[in-house]
Amino acid sequence: MEEVTKGAETTVVPQPLLERRVRQRQPAVSVLKSKLKKGATCSVPRVRSTLTGFFPVVRWLPKYKLREYVWGDVMSGLIIGIILVPQAIAYCLLAGVEPIYGLYTSFYANIIYFLMGTSRHVSVGIFSLMSLMVGQVVDKELFLAGFDLNEDSKASGLDMYNTTIGTNLTAGNLHSVELFGVQCGKECYAISIAAALTFLVGIYQVMMAVFQLGFVSVYLSAPMLDGFATGASFTILTVQAKYLLGLKIPRHQGYGTVVVTWINIFANIHKTNLCDLITSAICISILVAGKELQERYKNRLKIPLPTELVVVAGATLASHFGELNSRYSSSVSGHIPTGFISPQVPSFSLMPRVALDAIPLAVISFAFTVSLSEMFAKKNGYTVRPNQEMLAIGFCNIIPSFFHCFTTSAALAKTMVKDSTGCQTQVSSLISALVVLLVLLFFAPFFYSLQKCVLACIIIVSLRGALRKFRDVPSKWRASRNDAIVWLVTMSATALISVEMGLLFGVVFAMICVIYKTQNPKVSLLGQVNDTDLYEDMKEYKNLLPPPRVQVFRFQAPLYYANKESFLKSLYKAVGVEPFLEMTKRKKAEKKAKDMSSKQAKANGDKTNGEVIIGLIQRELDFHTIVLDCSAIPFIDSTGMATFKMLVKEYQEIRVSVILANCNTSVIDTLQKGQFFGNNDEDMSSLLFHTVHAAVHYANSTFAAAGSRSDDSVV
Repeated sequence: MEEVTKGAETTVVPQPLLERRVRQRQPAVSVLKSKLKKGATCSVPRVRSTLTGFFPVVRWLPKYKLREYVWGDVMSGLIIGIILVPQAIAYCLLAGVEPIYGLYTSFYANIIYFLMGTSRHVSVGIFSLMSLMVGQVVDKELFLAGFDLNEDSKASGLDMYNTTIGTNLTAGNLHSVELFGVQCGKECYAISIAAALTFLVGIYQVMMAVFQLGFVSVYLSAPMLDGFATGASFTILTVQAKYLLGLKIPRHQGYGTVVVTWINIFANIHKTNLCDLITSAICISILVAGKELQERYKNRLKIPLPTELVVVAGATLASHFGELNSRYSSSVSGHIPTGFISPQVPSFSLMPRVALDAIPLAVISFAFTVSLSEMFAKKNGYTVRPNQEMLAIGFCNIIPSFFHCFTTSAALAKTMVKDSTGCQTQVSSLISALVVLLVLLFFAPFFYSLQKCVLACIIIVSLRGALRKFRDVPSKWRASRNDAIVWLVTMSATALISVEMGLLFGVVFAMICVIYKTQNPKVSLLGQVNDTDLYEDMKEYKNLLPPPRVQVFRFQAPLYYANKESFLKSLYKAVGVEPFLEMTKRKKAEKKAKDMSSKQAKANGDKTNGEVIIGLIQRELDFHTIVLDCSAIPFIDSTGMATFKMLVKEYQEIRVSVILANCNTSVIDTLQKGQFFGNNDEDMSSLLFHTVHAAVHYANSTFAAAGSRSDDSVV
């Protein structure tokens, strides 16, 4: 009776296996044919759907709620237009082109995004970071073309702006290059470079939209983008510092712009223009005071304070009536013509020179635009189409490049202003474009006497938000050291090396951090919560009991070729037994035992003593089974599958079983393709379990059954 009971207790009951659904995949050829057929079909509804998808304004404008939306759109549009005018003129200092082109850029970008954008709140136009990157390319090409980068070399006044692109050489023996079959001076060549660069940026963005390459933005992590923006802001501050002091220093070409520029500034500090310095101090004080009042009383103020416009107007009047340019040699904006310059096809001969420079501009521009669109759409409860956003920003660069404009993107500060001033739709962008149009048609010449140091003050004060990110470093460090290090590395590389290299360094370093995490993941041995089927990390939780004679090991990363060695080392260290070393020890002990037994046999004439000794030296391990908890392994490759096979084989040699638990379907499919479970998956029921508890129960039952059979055989 006891024998029957014992046999019943040690019977191993196979686990029930979940039945996988059978998925029949269609042949790739038939899938391709169906897609081509669907794409090639042409019908009136399809054409209408395509056009309305390409121009979303056709969908939402007929549904425009005039009484509900018009007040917020008009107010936000007017405010953004008032902010745009001084910023459009100021950011041309960064872009290395004349102020009129900043107004053109703001005008065309707002109209095109009104027609093609899907976000209701994003403000597209000039952006300090884009202007800086355009300016670096423009200055580099000007330098390579042999132009003098010193501002004193510019042609003056009305000579800059004639009706055609090639007639700006009336100022004497200035250097020129041939473009479009005519001689082109410095300012003509600068905007030609900017337009060609902008055209390529737009082409890249449209190609990314057509080929569904928006996934590229996922490699631009938030800490990396924040660090990049902060480093670029520091570069912008450095580039504009010379205008605050009235110094005539050409922009440095190559790496280390920040360091070299500050060295040049201190080397020429004795040449400071006191008029520009005093003006800068007054303007910065007024601008910072206005920003502080805006932040302190933002709940009471219904509209933002037009501090920039007040400063520009006041400084222009002071410069004009005080004759600061002629009396104190203060640099001024110069003549800004009214109206529009005739459109010009971007120079295709210049495009090969800037093709590589356009890539980071395209990626950063669409990344900022798409991320801002999605952020404000989520905040206000609607959806945007990222692919259409890429098309929109692409055409916001392609079309304006024919009208002497430079690269644009969505701008966070102006978007936040639109959102806070009651913007409801992109009608606000149309209103902003009308404000800029008024300046272009009537008021542009009045900015002739506006000092460049005032424009630099506007740019520098607008960087306050980005530069304040330095205060967030301690909190970033406490929240995630990895993110803080990515931020610091990207910021440092952007500020100290160059903007383009900073972007590259940031992306590569962020990827390296992810790879490092997968190569050195957290590993743990699991214990059981009393009388439950729950198993957790014994180092992280109290009152857990390790299952008797079973080691449960968890590896929290994908298992692939790069971290195979890390997986094996951590497993061997956790369980305390490495199969190869254990087998080596046993073979040495066996050999030693044979030698001893042979000596004793010769001495005593006993031939069986050695066999008894050999049986006694086999080491008893603390466990008989290793359960690999695969719940935290999202995928494995062929190397990972081979590693599992090797573990099962090597541990089997020292009489330790290795079984898997909690594998997802991706891991299971990979193991099946590699015949890990044998031919026709015949060993799946003994190697794979859906829970850790089921695996532990099976291991103990199997060991008990094997022990009882061993006892029976001995009897």
